[in-house]
Amino acid sequence: MEKKKIQIYTEVSAWGQYISMSATKVRRVINQIRGRSYQETLMILELMPYRACYPIFKLIDSAAANAIHNMHFDKKSLIISKAEVNEGTTVKKLKPRAKGRGYPIKRSTCQITIVLRDISLMIKSKKYIQKPTIGTNALGKYKEKETHKEGIKWESSI
Repeated sequence: MEKKKIQIYTEVSAWGQYISMSATKVRRVINQIRGRSYQETLMILELMPYRACYPIFKLIDSAAANAIHNMHFDKKSLIISKAEVNEGTTVKKLKPRAKGRGYPIKRSTCQITIVLRDISLMIKSKKYIQKPTIGTNALGKYKEKETHKEGIKWESSI
């Protein structure tokens, strides 16, 4: 008899397309909220003075609604595990100017992807493994500095 592996889904996502804003202006806000908890993110977005906060706020709220309705997650244990912004299509128009000339206008759009993760399920499923910090090897022991024949110090992992 083969044992069936049970896969626990801990992530929920929301995707916004054709948001009429520059991707660099949206990245400025996304970089502030990446890795934070759901409730902390909502407070940050309400207080930031940028125009990009409103569509990001709606996407995070939509992803949280997906998490609660579809996966039965708790709002208190959600964190933003992945938030990325990609450039979308550019709408190109011509504005009429003097002497029959046309002036090009480019309206840039972007696509925002928000992924929320439930950290309470990660800890329960025992798949949460702490990564070693800088200066340690895979076992969590600190690296020792050894001296070579010529007096050059080099690091070796134990």
